[in-house]
Amino acid sequence: MSSYFTDLARQYIDGEWRPGTGSWDVIDFNPYDDEKLASITVATVDEVDQAYQAAARAQKKWAETSPYTRRAVFERALRLIEDREQEITDLIIAELGGTRVKAGFELHLAKEFLRESVHLALRPEGRILPSPGEGKENRVYRVPVGVVGVISPFNFPFLLSLKSVAPALALGNAVVLKPHQNTPIAGGTLLAKIFEDAGLPGGLLNVVVTDIAEIGDAFLEHPVPKVISFTGSDKVGRHVATVCARNFKRAVLELGGNSALVVLDDADIDYAVDAAVFSRFVHQGQVCMAANRVLVDASVADEFTEKFVAKVRGLKVGDPRDPQTVIGPVINSAQAAAVSGTVEQALAEGATALVRGTTTNNLVEPTVLTGVPAGSPLLQQEVFGPVVFLLTFDGEEEAVRIVNDTPYGLSGAVHTADIERGVAFAKRTETGMFHVNDGTVHDEPIVPFGGEKHSGLGRLNGETTLEAFTTVKWISVQHGRSAFPF
Repeated sequence: MSSYFTDLARQYIDGEWRPGTGSWDVIDFNPYDDEKLASITVATVDEVDQAYQAAARAQKKWAETSPYTRRAVFERALRLIEDREQEITDLIIAELGGTRVKAGFELHLAKEFLRESVHLALRPEGRILPSPGEGKENRVYRVPVGVVGVISPFNFPFLLSLKSVAPALALGNAVVLKPHQNTPIAGGTLLAKIFEDAGLPGGLLNVVVTDIAEIGDAFLEHPVPKVISFTGSDKVGRHVATVCARNFKRAVLELGGNSALVVLDDADIDYAVDAAVFSRFVHQGQVCMAANRVLVDASVADEFTEKFVAKVRGLKVGDPRDPQTVIGPVINSAQAAAVSGTVEQALAEGATALVRGTTTNNLVEPTVLTGVPAGSPLLQQEVFGPVVFLLTFDGEEEAVRIVNDTPYGLSGAVHTADIERGVAFAKRTETGMFHVNDGTVHDEPIVPFGGEKHSGLGRLNGETTLEAFTTVKWISVQHGRSAFPF
């Protein structure tokens, strides 16, 4: 077992590693074999306050630091991740059941986002605007918001913590991070250790491992943070948005999805099969952008279905440490039960299982379902596991209607021999992102990432990250003398 699980099983507050003082422990388990990895006593409301107060104290000096100096911290952090890549890979496999392919995918993206943060430190620009008043100069400054609270999920914890934490710090803010209780190391204290070793001054990044059962809404309601960046379910996201609005905070919400991958009548079927299998089954389907629904034109449905089912049957399920494994465990027993329940419900509604996987502990084998009734609520919701709904349609109009017939609007994809036909199709979808002749699962450092409808509020990456974690301030200068009416 990695030494990370013993060395980093603590809170990190104001530059100090310390135990929490709550009345219970978060137990960190390996979801594949139930090995106990770590035990962390939860942080209390008082410790959340200490973390935010430390962040507020450290932030002012950090904001005044040259962005070139700030940038050097991220350059060192990137080198540290590269040096420790094998250890971090092993940690991701152990703590969240990610396969080696998934761990490599996550680390590759994490490094790309860190590289972007290096440049982001130098990105804020001010402006001088004209004024109708004689002798007046209007200066608009872009400044850090101050302190950012970050809440990250369990599925890509290292990446999805980093993609808020690193830009917020690079732009001159301080951060308090609350990782998911199933991934407290990969999504939390590991980042603290990397940035500590990279020379980030104490207090600028704090990590509190805790749960709503201990702290309630204290993390959200605390007066210090001006922005809360949350990645997770739409149910929790709705609560986060409500609390933030009540407390006049900005909420950046990256929420769930119910993405569709669409195969038009002129698609390359073999390629579309490969894209669909990856889009649904990467990391056991525990991805917000995963293709819950695969939509196939009726004219090519038989060919696609035969090849799709054959490829799904060939996916190796098992130990995520095995390089040949494609489907590892879902995160916990509750998730395994939820996925199995979805399959049972679909079958009870009249669906047919073209592939019927079994569930053993947290290992959930792939299931391919067809014939789910058009009005089924299952087609409206996100399924966070290796289950796919295969649907047929007659023509593009029906395909667009089915794609949009969901409360979510995160990602999607369409396959066609005519690129401009694909782009025209994509424009008609009610999603924040859509991909032509590719999979549904993509994230790039400079392209706006986010969803419509119940899939979130705001965007991250590139210029949109700048908008998320900074604010503008107008300072006017009157060079002459203003004339007042009294």
